[in-house]
Amino acid sequence: MSGQTPPTLQKRARQTQLRDEALAISPLESVPAVYVPWLFQEAFAGRHNSLIKTMVAAWPFQYLPVGPLINMHNLETLQALLDGVDRRLTRKFPPGRPKLQVLDMRNVHHGFWNIGSDANDSDSDAETLDEKQVVKALPRYALRQRLKIIVDLSISSQLNEEKAYFLNWAKQRKGSINFCCTKMKIWDAPDKVIREIMNVFHPEHITELELYTDWTLLRLAHFAPYFGQMKNLEKVFLAPLHKNTSPIMNITGASKVKCIKKIISQFSKFNCLQHVFMKRVHFLRDHLHQILGCLRTPLQTLSITHCLISQTDLDSFSCCHNLFKLKNLEIRGVTLFALDLMPLRGLLGKLAGTLKSLDFQWCSMKDSQLIVLLPALSQCSQLNQINFYSNDFSMAILKDLLQHTATWSKMNVEQYPVPLECYDALGHVSRERFVELCQELMDTLRAKREPKSISFATNVCQNCGKTCVYGQGARLCSCLQ
Repeated sequence: MSGQTPPTLQKRARQTQLRDEALAISPLESVPAVYVPWLFQEAFAGRHNSLIKTMVAAWPFQYLPVGPLINMHNLETLQALLDGVDRRLTRKFPPGRPKLQVLDMRNVHHGFWNIGSDANDSDSDAETLDEKQVVKALPRYALRQRLKIIVDLSISSQLNEEKAYFLNWAKQRKGSINFCCTKMKIWDAPDKVIREIMNVFHPEHITELELYTDWTLLRLAHFAPYFGQMKNLEKVFLAPLHKNTSPIMNITGASKVKCIKKIISQFSKFNCLQHVFMKRVHFLRDHLHQILGCLRTPLQTLSITHCLISQTDLDSFSCCHNLFKLKNLEIRGVTLFALDLMPLRGLLGKLAGTLKSLDFQWCSMKDSQLIVLLPALSQCSQLNQINFYSNDFSMAILKDLLQHTATWSKMNVEQYPVPLECYDALGHVSRERFVELCQELMDTLRAKREPKSISFATNVCQNCGKTCVYGQGARLCSCLQ
């Protein structure tokens, strides 16, 4: 005999109903509400498109999160879903009966589907579940009169067939449905496409924006009004905003200043901004301090990667109050060796009780600059991650740093450059000194506290393109093995 428990009569009935799609469609409204989520999931899994269409039109709850179920690479299933929405728009519902108000197409997990799973797993549980339990899983924004469709969008110059179909469908129904995009990624899409999308998905609903373009300043300035309308933006990622050097696209100095001012001024319109990421933003130098001055809310994350910044920009760090609650500070690939880091020390001093991660990789920092930062670094007691890879520090200053980290009790991951003494006059790594000095630094740290995950790494080898890393042991690049 099989060790499996025979299916109950209720489970058999549900499975039989799903197998016969025509039978499943006809008595759908008589199906107990608690079984509807399970039936809907099975319909998606089996691509029963007629059933999907009918179930969406007659959905008995106010909220339907299809993101985890729908495959945007299956045009037939997408069409069935949207056809069901069209049916729902023209259907009349009896007074007092719940009807679909929010269709959530974002690919995020939601507890709504757990209810259906629980009902499928246990018939005794199903006896106690009712529609009120399903309603408890609904977000607050589910209580609306007009149907709202929520999506995350990734826009490029080449839209696949499914995405193009959905966007065209949405354009035709913008007058009867509230379309809401919460996360938007833009990959060098044509201006026309962006205008059409912003006309359907109003920018004020966007909470996360990722902009990956090689636009000129003029194109960025044209986009700026849409950017400014994203007043509920919480997270923005700008990368890479390259400088176009084509003579045809050159603009006068006055026009350049005007464009940059127009772009930067939009930061003063964000009421909820918490996380700012900027990578290869070519116009950032001498303007970062203006962006920081425009902020209306305290940031939790500031990330500046592979950008040029000026001393004026850095000076603003210690006096910008909206940086004083940072939890994550990332300054990677930003050349700092020629700058006075006292303002950065001032900022770190104010972040002693809040900063959790700090990243200074590829900043070309020298001993003298780490000495400036050391008093503030030693007070950052909440740090759990730090990265100093690819900076130029001597053995003495690295020892000094590690001896001042006794307060880093929450540290999980720490990454340091190997001492300069590990290299010979030509910049090649000495295998013996690498192992000897890194072990000595390990011993220095363990005299103060026990690290969880620590590593020391060399610069990238010019021959093999790899690094030597010392952590639990020595991992050498190909040239030294």
